[in-house]
Amino acid sequence: MAAAITVRYWAGAQRAAGVEQEDLSAATIGELRGQLASRGELAKLSGVASFLVDGSPSTDTTALYDGAVVDVLPPFAGG
Repeated sequence: MAAAITVRYWAGAQRAAGVEQEDLSAATIGELRGQLASRGELAKLSGVASFLVDGSPSTDTTALYDGAVVDVLPPFAGG
């Protein structure tokens, strides 16, 4: 069952999404990743982004729940 979540975008993900955050529905991180993959500029990013659920690292099988906050983090270059 899909959960009502808040998705926050950071750095390049925010530019690609065109918003800082939005409310979406998804049952798992994998389902959310799939939704984002169908959205233009987010398509490329969705496959390489990291997702945090309430500040904790997640995988595609991580279940979401109503009220969860999901941060979408693009890959960062360091140096």
